[in-house]
Amino acid sequence: MPDGRSGSASTVPATSATQTRVGAVAIFATGGYEPDPARLQQTRRYFEARGRRVVVHLDPEARHERFAGTDAARLRGLLDTIEDRDVDIAIAQRGGYGATRLLPDIPFDAMAAAVARGTRFVGHSDFTAISLGLLATTGAISFAGPMASFGFGGDAIDAFTEQQFWRAMDASRVELDFATACDRSLDVTGPLWGGNLTMIMSLVGTPWMPHVEGGILFVEDVNEQPYRVERMLLQLQQAGILHRQRLVLCGDFTGHRTVEYDNGYDIAAALARVQAATPVPIVNGLPFGHNPRKATLAVGAMAAVTVTDGRVSLRQQWDLARR
Repeated sequence: MPDGRSGSASTVPATSATQTRVGAVAIFATGGYEPDPARLQQTRRYFEARGRRVVVHLDPEARHERFAGTDAARLRGLLDTIEDRDVDIAIAQRGGYGATRLLPDIPFDAMAAAVARGTRFVGHSDFTAISLGLLATTGAISFAGPMASFGFGGDAIDAFTEQQFWRAMDASRVELDFATACDRSLDVTGPLWGGNLTMIMSLVGTPWMPHVEGGILFVEDVNEQPYRVERMLLQLQQAGILHRQRLVLCGDFTGHRTVEYDNGYDIAAALARVQAATPVPIVNGLPFGHNPRKATLAVGAMAAVTVTDGRVSLRQQWDLARR
C-alpha cells in the first residue's frame, strides 16, 4: 500500500501504473429505466467530447414494468458489454431495482476475465448486487461510482465527482481526503468493499455475499429512515459480518425525513447506537452516496485509512489483472 498522506487535497495523481489502453465506453442497464431519454444523449456527448467511442448495450425506449426491459433483455445487454473487447469503461445507466433478478444468470467468470483485460465496471445503488456478486464469486475488482444518467447526463457535472471518476479510470492508485466527525485516531488497512446498505442486506445468506475478513466496509443509502439504517447495520453486526471488519466508512444517507415521533432520533443517533454494539470503528463523512458529489471507490481493492484530527485519508490501490 502507498504510505503517503494527501493532506488537504481531494485527490493526488497516480504515481505509477497508469492505464494506457483507451477503449470504448459501454452503457448498460440492469435495473430501472431512464424516463428522460435526453440524459442518455447527454452522457454520450460527454464521453465523445473526451475522445471516447460510446456503445449503448440497451434499448433506451424499452419499458417493462419498472425495468429497462425484460430480465432477458437486460441480461443480454450486460453480456454484450462483458463480451465487447473494445470496452475499457462499462457504466450502468442507473439504479432502481432489477440486478438481483439477474444474479443467478450472470457469468461472473466471464465478467472477471473482462476485468482482467482492462474493463472497469462502474455503478452504485442497485449495481451493488452485481459488484459484490463479482467480488464474492471471483475476487475481481469493480468500481462504486457515478452512473450514466445521474453522473454524466445532467446539465452540470460535479467537478469533484468528475475528477474522482477519471482518476480511478486512468490509474491503479487513488487517494482521497475528507473531514469526519470521528474524534479517534486510526490507522487501518484491508480490502475495501461495500456499497448500498439495502443491497448489501439483500445478499446476506446468498452465494453473492462476499466473505471479507479484516475489511474496510463502506455503506450509504437513500430514502431509508434512520431506524431502518440502524436495523440493517445491527443485522450485519448480529450476523457476525461487522465483527470481521476492521472499519466501517459511512457515506451519505439521504432522502429520509425525520418526524415528530422520532423525538430527535436521527442518522447520527442511529450510528451511535450501532457503534455501542460493536468494537469496530464507525467513521462518517465519506463523500459517496445518492448525491451529485461522490468519490469512485474500487470494490475489492486493498485500501489504507488514516484518521487524525478530524480528517480521513483513504488510499486505494489495485491490479485488475490479479484475483
